[in-house]
Amino acid sequence: MAACWLRLHRAEELRLASARDQREQGQISLLILGFTVIALMLIIGAVDVTAVQLARTRLLDAADSAALDASDALDNGSAYGRGLRPAIEISTDSVRQSAARYLAVQPRPRGISSWALVDGTGSPDGQTAVIRLRATADIPIAAKVVAAFGGSVDITVESRARSAIR
Repeated sequence: MAACWLRLHRAEELRLASARDQREQGQISLLILGFTVIALMLIIGAVDVTAVQLARTRLLDAADSAALDASDALDNGSAYGRGLRPAIEISTDSVRQSAARYLAVQPRPRGISSWALVDGTGSPDGQTAVIRLRATADIPIAAKVVAAFGGSVDITVESRARSAIR
């Protein structure tokens, strides 16, 4: 009788263990799916942030070049009227015109869909060219998601240059 009871007890344990295994079956798949989605979101975010940072660096390079070009844009009225100083005399108008001409002939850097000079571009002291450039960066993967929220990624950079007379 004890042997019969022992067999019934073991059979019941096996049945319960089998039922428990069947209940837990498929749960690891959900866990793997969840972690995969999180990993993909992190990868997409890293790629997009890196693309925006590279676009910012390229925009800053363009602003540096425009500032160097504008720092040589001699303002004839002030230079010939007051004589030469230790740095080339420039004005806000000459800086804006020179920077606009320079940027018009340069190709936009990769990753930038549009760019424009913004307020703050000019010469605050008559000797330093300040270029403020704003651009819209292209987002390679999640552009539609950002656009769905009604936005884009705008980058503004500032560069300064001064040309000394030797």
